[in-house]
Amino acid sequence: MILDHTQLLSLWLTTREVQQQSAHTLLAYQRDVSDFLAFCQQKNLSLVDLESSDLREYVANNIEQKHLSSNSIQRLLSAIRQFMKWAVEGNHLQHNPAADFQIKRQPRALPGMLDIESVNLILDQAPPADTKQAQLWLRDKALLELLYSSGLRLAEIQYLNIKDLDFKRQLLRITGKGNKTRIVPFGAKAKDSLYAWLKIYPLFQTTLTPDAPVFVSQRGGRLSARQIENRVKYQAQRAGVNIDLHPHLLRHCFASHLLSNSGDLRAVQEMLGHSNLSTTQIYTHVDFDRLAQVYDQAHPRAQQHKN
Repeated sequence: MILDHTQLLSLWLTTREVQQQSAHTLLAYQRDVSDFLAFCQQKNLSLVDLESSDLREYVANNIEQKHLSSNSIQRLLSAIRQFMKWAVEGNHLQHNPAADFQIKRQPRALPGMLDIESVNLILDQAPPADTKQAQLWLRDKALLELLYSSGLRLAEIQYLNIKDLDFKRQLLRITGKGNKTRIVPFGAKAKDSLYAWLKIYPLFQTTLTPDAPVFVSQRGGRLSARQIENRVKYQAQRAGVNIDLHPHLLRHCFASHLLSNSGDLRAVQEMLGHSNLSTTQIYTHVDFDRLAQVYDQAHPRAQQHKN
């Protein structure tokens, strides 16, 4: 049976929901793919006959008429690629014209930063269809979630052992620079991902003991720093987020996003393991609009006198 565009989208979103995608991500996917399908309907385009030139026209329309930024366009294309990839894998389409379609990304206003929605695209992406790759994704997802959830350094997550995990209180014991130990929290999503990974841990040719490394290779040995870097970069590319993602960037995002939402520089300093507050400040980007708003509301001489 040939499904129409609306039915295909509904089935795809249901599949994503079963894979426990977040509600935020599902809404973003629905919005982006619905917009694209509406464009196809307006142009009397069938997905079966879609070509790269049609995608180019769609992107141009969004830039010219809706004034979408480069980041927004990239997120649109990522959703469309994943939707059409799923359609091909389910034999609803013969080919995916979006697979190799790229546009040049404009220079980022804040080089090296990743917004929250892009982080969600990486962390909430669907597992691969291949069983072995799906198992590797469970490991990589737990790795990514922990990097972003707790702001760990590369060496800190590499040498994290099972005994360092406190699931009941959702705390990690970290040995950082200078052999200093600190305790940091990790979030509910990181906890769920760690549980999912540890369930299949024995499949990776190793035994789950207190002194065993949390993250191991397919042969059972502790993941090397280079292997961690490569897997982080690979999962960003698989999600369609065109950025050179590395563990330190996720640490940067953790600090910036947490500070932006909390304003508590001292707490972020403790979690990052910085001796000096000045070191923590390099991980922050000042939101000048928010700064001006806070100033206007709080400073005693910011308010104009009313006559």
